[in-house]
Amino acid sequence: MGTLLYLMPVALILGGLGLAAFVWALRSGQYEDMDGAAERVLVDD
Repeated sequence: MGTLLYLMPVALILGGLGLAAFVWALRSGQYEDMDGAAERVLVDD
């Protein structure tokens, strides 16, 4: 029971960090052009 007192806040902090990283990725525009990068790999210049 004592370990849960340490593990629950650690899990919440790690989950919050993951959520913050996801929100940062959304706001920085990394998900705006999902098809462009896939097509640029196939098209030879």
